[in-house]
Amino acid sequence: MTHSPSRNYTLGILHGDGIGPEIVPAAVTVADAAVAAVGAAPIDWRELPLGFAAIERLNEATPKSTLAALAETDGWLLGPHDSAAYPEPFRSELNPSGTIRKHFDLYANVRPAKAFPGANAVVAGTDLVIMRENTEGFYADRSTYRGTGEFMPTADVAIALGIITRQACERIAREAFELASRRRRHVTIVHKANVLKMTTGLFRDVCREVAAKYPEVRVDDFHIDAMTVHLVRRANDFDVLVTENMFGDILSDLAGELAGSLGIAPSLNASQDRAMAQAAHGSAPDIAGQDRANPVAMILSTAMLFDWLGARHDDEAMTEVAALIERSVELTVAQGISTPDMGGSSRCRDFAQAVAAAVKQF
Repeated sequence: MTHSPSRNYTLGILHGDGIGPEIVPAAVTVADAAVAAVGAAPIDWRELPLGFAAIERLNEATPKSTLAALAETDGWLLGPHDSAAYPEPFRSELNPSGTIRKHFDLYANVRPAKAFPGANAVVAGTDLVIMRENTEGFYADRSTYRGTGEFMPTADVAIALGIITRQACERIAREAFELASRRRRHVTIVHKANVLKMTTGLFRDVCREVAAKYPEVRVDDFHIDAMTVHLVRRANDFDVLVTENMFGDILSDLAGELAGSLGIAPSLNASQDRAMAQAAHGSAPDIAGQDRANPVAMILSTAMLFDWLGARHDDEAMTEVAALIERSVELTVAQGISTPDMGGSSRCRDFAQAVAAAVKQF
């Protein structure tokens, strides 16, 4: 379907560290091909410094100039970072992705896990989305206004704050139920209210309150430990899972592997007016620069960004771009073209070119 180019979009590019400079350009290649295929206006890509490259050039891992430039874009692609390897004082600071999420209040981390032919899924038929609260909870880097929320009163005692607020619970619950209303109308609340009675108990209870406004959506809930077992045994029984920060991070890695590999696990960090595409996996420094990285997760994360743009701006062309990217990835893998981690022999750059070529088959 061809659309008249009615709106121009400016999207940021943050390559990051490790394999980021390989998988992010791969995603841009595929996105440009899909945008051209639907007849939308070309994307105005803005490359911005972040991570090691920014430390070397500007003596900041997340430059203030980068944050200011991102505020002028419609969204952006973020490659993985290797902040554990940064020199001090940068290693001890809030990492780049955490800094960006906090700065723009990207409270919803949307992490799909979808099996498709050729992806070697552990549980065939897996098609779920984990809606992860992204601004507080039991991750110390997100639980305070300033600082990391982690401190040591003595050399032998370490303390981390876990913050749960009604406001944050309500808005992530609304996102989960809105998404489920467009999918299979089933939300599962994941918590640990039998032990963390006040914190995750509040999360569970607020989610149930929001559920009352969506009578068409079926609701159940499980403790986090039980949920890991249910995912392994019957992942294809679940639709949308909503949970706090740390639980969501753990479950999404598990779900990604059940669907085939963390290398195909995408994610989107979003608020009402900002969105950032970011693959769920890390920077894989051991294979950086070898053209062996799997770009599927970054490509599919980019598709999620285009889908978000389509919904936010009521732009059918962007929605079509998102669907076209996803279909093209699935077709390419089904044809036996994949990177070494998925049992194939394609290089990262070659795989991206194959997906870009597949766009023309629809």
